[in-house]
Amino acid sequence: MRVMGVDPGLTRCGVGVVEGAPGKRLHLVHVTVVRTAPDEDHALRLLGVEQGIEALMDQLRPDAVAVERVFSQHNVRTVMGTAQAAGIAMLAAARRGLPVALHTPSEAKAAVTGNGRADKAQVTRMVTRLLNLDAAPRPADAADALALAICHVWRGGAQQRLARAQVSRIEEAARAERERLAARTTTAPGGGSRGGTVQ
Repeated sequence: MRVMGVDPGLTRCGVGVVEGAPGKRLHLVHVTVVRTAPDEDHALRLLGVEQGIEALMDQLRPDAVAVERVFSQHNVRTVMGTAQAAGIAMLAAARRGLPVALHTPSEAKAAVTGNGRADKAQVTRMVTRLLNLDAAPRPADAADALALAICHVWRGGAQQRLARAQVSRIEEAARAERERLAARTTTAPGGGSRGGTVQ
């Protein structure tokens, strides 16, 4: 499975693509940071992020996209820009029919380090080791994007299987209920037909 991880941001939007499967070796496909200038018009910055992500999706053709789940921080202005960049990544994936997963920073940290409170240096070291890289990915946004991709490779498959199993159970229950209702409406008590014409 090829997963694109996106660490959203307006100034620096980390994008990392990893190939692998649970229990198998991971391979780095690509890592970069989409950048926009802080003094540029906000709408144009969003356009720049969109164009960068769209081009990378077209070039690298991921099977799924993992985006960092944005939650409230003290700086509302910062979190708004981050949330907008996350929405752009999700929209770009949806345009291509790609499944999108949201992972919290602690989920990604726990996946790659075993500790949901690991600092950025620990995450970078483990990402470097897991992908057998000669040098650590820089800046931290790039390492975080790769951590999100790794997290989804290892956890996303299990989540998708659970979701499919749940959908199957719901569909089976709905089918059984339809059959029960059909039998109830076509058979009257005592075996006669419910309905028909009264003479």
